Amino acid sequence: MYILLMGPPGAGKGTQAEKLVEKFKIQHISTGDMFRAAVKEGTELGKQAKACMDAGQLVPDSVTIGIVKERLAKPDCKQGFILDGFPRTIEQADALDRTLGELGIKLDRVINISVPADDLVSRATGRRICKGCGATYHITFNPTNVAGKCDKCNGETYQRDDDREETITKRLSVYMAQTKPLVEYYQDKGLYTEIDGRQPIDKVFSDIVASLRGA
Repeated sequence: MYILLMGPPGAGKGTQAEKLVEKFKIQHISTGDMFRAAVKEGTELGKQAKACMDAGQLVPDSVTIGIVKERLAKPDCKQGFILDGFPRTIEQADALDRTLGELGIKLDRVINISVPADDLVSRATGRRICKGCGATYHITFNPTNVAGKCDKCNGETYQRDDDREETITKRLSVYMAQTKPLVEYYQDKGLYTEIDGRQPIDKVFSDIVASLRGA
């Protein structure tokens, strides 16, 4: 199963992707995670990605598309994947279509987790990530059992720099301006489903699964 997961920062894509991976046993391909890995390794692409993320801007297509192409061509993606965080523009969507065509892959469903803009800043700034295993939590909606400690590995949780309020506000502005046309793009292809992200986590998940079963 090949899934494209859309939604603005703070919509809960990471949490839902974890649950989908567990259910369907497919790979979670997050461009954000790939960028952060490159930043940690200090690669040239990582340096470019870090400068953009720190400024609340999108990473240039030339960097993003190259990273995505390499990742989707790996053997572990042959049985399916959840693509999270890409594409964000029509140009990227066209590039993704070409890449998938070259790989002989067709998307099964495009899921957009929709949350009103007024709710997104507080949701994003409350997000915490485990330094050990990368698990995603939220101090209000999905807190750890012990404050600051991951439920899965007992690692320390932290707030990413790109989850701070000033950066999130900039990212939301860019996201809304550039990705709104993607809704019509995937509607025209008959792939698009919108899920109400204001619901409890388990209800959002059950709605996504129902949509995928009807794909």
